[in-house]
Amino acid sequence: MKCPFCASPESKVVDSRPLEENNSIRRRRECLECHGRFTTYEIIEEFHPVVVKKNGSKELFDKNKLLNGLMKACQKRPVDPEAIAKDVEAEIRNSLKQEVSSSQIGDMVMERLREADDVAYVRFASVHREFKDIDKFMEELTKLKSERDAAK
Repeated sequence: MKCPFCASPESKVVDSRPLEENNSIRRRRECLECHGRFTTYEIIEEFHPVVVKKNGSKELFDKNKLLNGLMKACQKRPVDPEAIAKDVEAEIRNSLKQEVSSSQIGDMVMERLREADDVAYVRFASVHREFKDIDKFMEELTKLKSERDAAK
């Protein structure tokens, strides 16, 4: 941190405390050259990924939207939709990509649901992959069953 008095780049932190909102820190610093004291503030820079939808429109990522879809798929199933939503959100944020497609998000969810519960997986897949008829539904069930049988 550059000293506002002598422009020296060397300083030490004398005092540090969080602000009321708990999203920033106030630091009291002392210049190692001129011993002048000054205050700095650190704030968390939030990362807001944008979701590119199938029709090309864009909107900010909304965990609640994801959670609503998961809750419908996981209704009356032994799956924690909040844990899956949190995990997918963490993967999106950790990727540090500015944009992520809705189909990529759906694939991330399906990966986790496939491991967690077959019924919730098929429910979610029917919406995500837009099954138009029973044949597509049966195709997905057959594929899932053959994967399960091969794993045994």
